[in-house]
Amino acid sequence: MMTEVIKNIPAVALRGMTILPAMIVHFDISRKKSIKAVEQAMLREQKLFVVAQKSPETPDPVMEDLYRVGTIVEIKQVVKLPKNILRVLAEGIRRAELEDLSEEDGFLAADVLISSGDEVPEGPAAEALLRSLKESFEVYCRINGKMSKELIHQIMEMRDLEKAAGQIAMNLPLHYEQKQKILETDSLQERCELLLTIMAQEIDILKLRQELQEKVKERIDKNQREYFMREQMKLIREELKEDNVNEAETFLEELSKLKASDAVKEKIKKEIERYRSVGMNSGEASVIRGYIETLLEMPWDKASRDNRDIASAREVLEADHYGLEKVKERILEFLAVRILTQKGDSPILCLVGPPGTGKTSIAKSIAKALNKKYVRLSLGGVRDEAEIRGHRRTYIGAMPGRIANSLKIVGVKNPLMLLDEIDKLSSDYKGDTSSAMLEVLDSEQNSKFRDHYIEIPLDLSEVLFIATANDVQTIPRPLLDRMEVIEITSYTENEKFHIAKEHLWEKQMERNGLNKRQISITDDALRLVISGYTREAGVRSLERKLGEICRKAAREVLENKKKSVKITETNLKKYLGKVRYTIQERNEANEVGIVRGLAWTSVGGDTLQIEVNVMPGRGEISLTGQLGDVMKESARAGISYIRSVGLEYHISEDFFRKHDIHIHIPEGAVPKDGPSAGVTMATAMISAITDTPVRADVAMTGEITLRGRVLPIGGLKEKLLAAKKAGIRTVFVPAKNRPDVEEISQEIKEGLEIRFAETMEDILPGALASGLPQKKSGKKGKK
Repeated sequence: MMTEVIKNIPAVALRGMTILPAMIVHFDISRKKSIKAVEQAMLREQKLFVVAQKSPETPDPVMEDLYRVGTIVEIKQVVKLPKNILRVLAEGIRRAELEDLSEEDGFLAADVLISSGDEVPEGPAAEALLRSLKESFEVYCRINGKMSKELIHQIMEMRDLEKAAGQIAMNLPLHYEQKQKILETDSLQERCELLLTIMAQEIDILKLRQELQEKVKERIDKNQREYFMREQMKLIREELKEDNVNEAETFLEELSKLKASDAVKEKIKKEIERYRSVGMNSGEASVIRGYIETLLEMPWDKASRDNRDIASAREVLEADHYGLEKVKERILEFLAVRILTQKGDSPILCLVGPPGTGKTSIAKSIAKALNKKYVRLSLGGVRDEAEIRGHRRTYIGAMPGRIANSLKIVGVKNPLMLLDEIDKLSSDYKGDTSSAMLEVLDSEQNSKFRDHYIEIPLDLSEVLFIATANDVQTIPRPLLDRMEVIEITSYTENEKFHIAKEHLWEKQMERNGLNKRQISITDDALRLVISGYTREAGVRSLERKLGEICRKAAREVLENKKKSVKITETNLKKYLGKVRYTIQERNEANEVGIVRGLAWTSVGGDTLQIEVNVMPGRGEISLTGQLGDVMKESARAGISYIRSVGLEYHISEDFFRKHDIHIHIPEGAVPKDGPSAGVTMATAMISAITDTPVRADVAMTGEITLRGRVLPIGGLKEKLLAAKKAGIRTVFVPAKNRPDVEEISQEIKEGLEIRFAETMEDILPGALASGLPQKKSGKKGKK
């Protein structure tokens, strides 16, 4: 074998490409060295040495980055493309081994070794190799179906083994690394054997692919391309025994880590096996997958560790909220029982009170004090039972109910769950939502709560439920019976002052970017904001007013460059405008037919004057002031009582036939209703009929019966607060409300003389300025 060395031949390193001898191919180059090498080759008989890089990512290859065998090519054409790219058309001439590589004048120059020729097999061996190559190539072309008939015929007619091997190697769609192996093979016989091996492998791959395609075609319609592709993927997974395997294995791995009972795990495992057997493109697959994901995300036996330190829990509750003593006591009692028994049922509390009294925010503080996860469900306006119990999985778009979904979100089975506005639940043709809540809030049943979507019983016994409501009257009785009701009454002005000073003011300063050096407010100004600019049971409007002050102060600090702003009682008008509310003070003088009553409203207590006029007429009774039916009935009951005892108070028998009575309650635009003004209207009528003045510093509340008995009423704390604000000194309340009065703080009762009344006879002597009109001796009223 003769060898020849060619020195300093221009060289180009190819990326991801190997050129074989006799191959005509074009390639693009952009490296400056490669462009320079092509230009030099065009000046030197158009000969160029090309060799493949071992790694296409190498930007500036040296000799170690190149394969040792390349090809000398003859450049046929060079075309310049945009962005400094050259497209070169070249024909492979012969193999050459790279001996040395250097850089000259900005291009690569190589010293290469050329062998004069390979040892060519002769006789039967050559014929056997030639026939094997042709037969393998013919089989390959028949299965592949992409080779031209002219090419196949041309190769079949070849008698030269070397040319046939070269043509086959050039026309097979091989990776550049496989072509490089063919190029590096010295012996023609070894090259042919390598080609036979490669073709055998390609034939096996094509046969397997053809078998898969045939199986797919048996199942699908030829025109459904997308369906065909999915089925092809499915068949591949079936052949590899991997149908839905990846996701199913992931689910099983998550199941092994899940904290749950054996029954729950067994149910989830069955669903995973079912998912494994369902086809990927089946509509049921996505439903089962969503169901399994939901089950795996549920906190079956995962619980957070509760705080067991009563002292720290008390500190948190006291720091976050002023007042609300009943709620705090109940939570600390629950914590004490939990510590002693190591378990203890979680209470189901219902906080009832006017808006803005801290019902929702105290729930967050309780969660913080007990170290529980907190989740809130707003039930206002919810009217579909499925919102609570979930949808059955047979429906499209089914999902768990709000209870189960909340547990999934917090990730533990013992959170604090706030059921906000439970009195606003409604119902329609889709079911009664409040009835669905019965099982949730029943401590005897909720350990096996069944959500329609999840189907596996959920344990809600460790959930601390706290519901909030503004009015228990709209809560169905069975639902109310399952909850422990704690009333949160209106705040006193003193309580509002402490809440504003200790919590709201600092919160609004922080929210508006101010600090204590930039803004301050005096106690008198704060009290004026409470009494003159807000009228509510809670503190929401108060917080908004404080926010308004802070915003205007922030503007002053920026625009007027003030270092500090002080809010006083004098300059408060500048920030909030004129005083909006004034307290309706008691009358200065005692008057006939005018009595001060006490009323409960959604924003706290209030006082109202009841006026009665008596005039000649035909015995008609007029009721004005937008009174409700219950209030009108109370007025008629009071009149009937007065008529029955009229003789005792020197009222003539024909008085009610010859006189009209007009009862009026001012502020006619405001609707009024309820039985608690009964004794007030009766007292005003007796005063007007007997022309006896009523003490101006007296107020009263209570329901009246036909026999003059005084029945208990509600909202007593708010009513006493209103009386105190109005300057009332004496308040008559029903005797049966004595326990309610005892529970009211001394701060509210201070300065009030509270008298208890069982009948009207207990009220009239103290309410009428000149005492009870003298009764007639020897005669009794009709009872």
